Amino acid sequence: MDLKSSIDNTWKLLSVVGIVGCLLLVIFIDTSHHNYISLSIARYATVPVKTSNFTIYSLGKPSERIKKKCNIFDGSWVYKPEDKNGSYDVLSCPFVEEKMSCHKNGRPDFEFLKWRWEAKDCEIPMFNGKDMMERLRNKRVILVGDSLNRNMWESLACLLHSSIPSSGVQLRDNSTVSKLFWKAKDYNFTLEFYWSPFLVEFDLNHESGKKVLVLDKLSTNAEMWTGADVMVFNSGFWWVQPGTSKRWDFIEYKGKLIEEMPIEQAYEIGMKTWATWIEENVDPKKSNVFFRSISAEHKTKTPKTWCYNKTQLALDQSKASVYPNSLVDIIERLIKSFTKSQVKYLNITKLSRYRIDAHPGIYRYKDWKDFTRKTKDIVSLRPDCSHWCLPGLPDTWNRLLYASLFFHL
Repeated sequence: MDLKSSIDNTWKLLSVVGIVGCLLLVIFIDTSHHNYISLSIARYATVPVKTSNFTIYSLGKPSERIKKKCNIFDGSWVYKPEDKNGSYDVLSCPFVEEKMSCHKNGRPDFEFLKWRWEAKDCEIPMFNGKDMMERLRNKRVILVGDSLNRNMWESLACLLHSSIPSSGVQLRDNSTVSKLFWKAKDYNFTLEFYWSPFLVEFDLNHESGKKVLVLDKLSTNAEMWTGADVMVFNSGFWWVQPGTSKRWDFIEYKGKLIEEMPIEQAYEIGMKTWATWIEENVDPKKSNVFFRSISAEHKTKTPKTWCYNKTQLALDQSKASVYPNSLVDIIERLIKSFTKSQVKYLNITKLSRYRIDAHPGIYRYKDWKDFTRKTKDIVSLRPDCSHWCLPGLPDTWNRLLYASLFFHL
């Protein structure tokens, strides 16, 4: 009897131990599963930011994660031979000027389209036209500046146009060189370009009969900028024109005509006029404002280093024309001085310097063969080493614009 009682007690004890063990096993599995999910989320989550930097986290427990900034403009070009020959078909995009339609004009190579900009510390999202259109529903996007910003506008128009049915696109009949407009009717979205290379008034019909740059008066089309949801400005090339090719005859400031003024002083006054307009007319809660930095020219004193016939990246960045650092410093300092942090800097200068291969060159002309038959002198051929082929480099600028806007429209 005692033996049987002892055996029963032993089985009861083993049963209790078994039940407790099972409970502990279930708790362990549940905890492990929870930790695995947490790790997976930490690995793939992205965090929205309001500048051109992404915020990313190190792996580990939430209390151990460390924020660090990722500068999407600091990186390198990576060759992607599997990439298509451009993000869109230039023949089916109605926005590209002839001088940017390099392949349409006979450029035979496509290698320059197979390079992708990658940041050092994070993955830049690929441009997604449909997603961007959804985010831009019922919104206005404007680009204001010189022909390089028109280059960017044409790229963005083609990228978005190729993402939606062509029947949903409306072109405004009164579009001109100084103003371009198209509307995606299904999204109630408009994309506009306004020609204003100085951002301040450039009076070609001044009472003096001279071309006058008015430093303390904003561009005449500024009233059209008001209320846009996304604004992308640029100004630079037209300020730096040495010698007889200077764009203006006189500068006007505080009502006086001035024949000579240091370019740094003139640029700073003009950009402060623009900055004052931004401060007084833009609500940072409703509008995103960008200033795009200067893009590289590959046109130096030595014609052999121009972009003519170049099909490979320029590893030597000295082949790019050097835009005066003093002017770059002025605009960067001005952008940092905004009290409301309203303007984001789209710094595409470095990544553009490598791309000597991506200019139109002689393929800005559809009749380039006639030019090359007549002369072998590169300079007299006037290859375009300032603008960019489309599809091409401006598509990357717009990818970075898309990434900068990605989370907070």
